Amino acid sequence: MGIIIALISGALMSIQGVFNTQVTKQTSLWVSTGWVQISAFIVCIAAWLFTGRESISALAQVSPKYILLGGVIGAFITMTVIKSMGSLGPAQAALLIVVSQLAVAYVIELFGLFGTEKQPFQWSKLIGMLLAVGGIVLFKWEH
Repeated sequence: MGIIIALISGALMSIQGVFNTQVTKQTSLWVSTGWVQISAFIVCIAAWLFTGRESISALAQVSPKYILLGGVIGAFITMTVIKSMGSLGPAQAALLIVVSQLAVAYVIELFGLFGTEKQPFQWSKLIGMLLAVGGIVLFKWEH
């Protein structure tokens, strides 16, 4: 089930990036990014109202506090996806975004950062990332 959800997530990210890039062309970068965040907030409120209404005050108990910055990071994710898709095109931008996600996620796992469980180094994962980088070069290669 996790694989299916991850595939859906990737597809939705690509579609969202294209949509947001088109909105940006007709408005501006920060208007588009703001709209994405506001509309997501509205969807979250509606979902919260219909699915359980857990206590919002639980956010005050979250520790460490820096992990509450996910929304701030989300605004910059939206902005950088829009900019990269606008300048590179959806396919090349998505490829670079995924490789960057993979590399950073692996570093987070290796060092056990941000409360994750530390994982041992594996050559197969490093080789897999290098193959992904090779895929970028191949994808970009013009003859």
